[in-house]
Amino acid sequence: MSRDSDVRPSGDEALPGTLPEALRAELIAFRRDLHMHPELGNQEFRTTAAIKARLEKAGLEPRVLDTGTGLLCDVGRREGDPRPMLALRADIDALPIPDTKAGVPYRSTVPDRAHACGHDIHTTSVLGAGLVLAELDRQGLLPRPVRLIFQPAEEVLPGGAPDTIASGALEGVGRIIGVHCDPKVDVGRIGLRVGAITSACDRLEVSLDGPGGHTARPHLTTDLVTAAARVATEVPALLARRVDARAGLAVTWGRLEAGHACNVIPQHAELSGTVRCLDLAAWREAPDLVHAAIDEVAGMHRAKTVINYVRGVPPVVNDAAMIDLLAGAMTARRGSQAIEDTEQSLGGEDFSWYLEHVPGAMARLGVRTPGDTARLDLHRGDFDADEEAIKVGVELFTASALLDGCSA
Repeated sequence: MSRDSDVRPSGDEALPGTLPEALRAELIAFRRDLHMHPELGNQEFRTTAAIKARLEKAGLEPRVLDTGTGLLCDVGRREGDPRPMLALRADIDALPIPDTKAGVPYRSTVPDRAHACGHDIHTTSVLGAGLVLAELDRQGLLPRPVRLIFQPAEEVLPGGAPDTIASGALEGVGRIIGVHCDPKVDVGRIGLRVGAITSACDRLEVSLDGPGGHTARPHLTTDLVTAAARVATEVPALLARRVDARAGLAVTWGRLEAGHACNVIPQHAELSGTVRCLDLAAWREAPDLVHAAIDEVAGMHRAKTVINYVRGVPPVVNDAAMIDLLAGAMTARRGSQAIEDTEQSLGGEDFSWYLEHVPGAMARLGVRTPGDTARLDLHRGDFDADEEAIKVGVELFTASALLDGCSA
């Protein structure tokens, strides 16, 4: 889906670091190779090796993370340089779903694996930015060192970000930026938002137990099917009355299992789902609130509960100053008309863990070909991206690094 941009960059004469055509073509080929060989979280060995080899070819010294996949690479950092770096973050893992695209030469070659969330675009954009910035550093034009973060396991709650941070990703880093593909935004444009841009997402697993019995005598036992049904319907409604509606706290069930025979009240039932929340403060209170609501509803039916509340990710909360940096970078490359406001989504993103430590921001990177009416969405087997988005991502990251260094 590669095409030549019909948007003329603004200010390129004043800001170095534009993407050479030969490197642009190489990056598209690199992205297609990743797309054909997707790997799940914490299994990205081939992906890690490919990124490492290209960075080393450029004379850089990447370091594989302690977890065995993912890597860090500094550009322009000198021994003893105390200045905090700007980090550029990409996620490198794929999803456990089949690639159903037809008519493209880079369709996944791995059964039930696909880059259906655009992480191959994110990765290639940060790689390209690193290569451009390394060349600028050789020319003495990089004003401040930059760290590249290629993070594994974003799709695996609570994400690979905590392990990446534990491997030293933020040591010496003062700010961080990233992008996420958005199939609702035309390529050549980005979406920006100050404050929360994603929601929190946790996993919830509930087991209900009772003695079981005959369906002819439910009054003599614990009717677990009814108890499970009530938990499924009443817990979300109860929480809606115990939390400010503006917090957007929502429990949505994806699985409910109980029983094996029509005339037997089972001894065990299970529910699992997600807890999503738009507000950071409410997210911190969510486990206690959810536990209490489940126990209350299940208790009315004398069902014993075991609740496994698995923390996922907090909301990504964009720093205003970092949004200004991204806006300035995009304006320098493509003009202010290439920026649009974006809404907060209910999706989760483990980029949020970095923002617990340093200020940063995530932009939505347009990947829709202008005029395309297919309405492809993330996490679908037919998802694809206009490969011009790679060039836009490189432009955004390189301009951000240059402007951040000049303003520090």
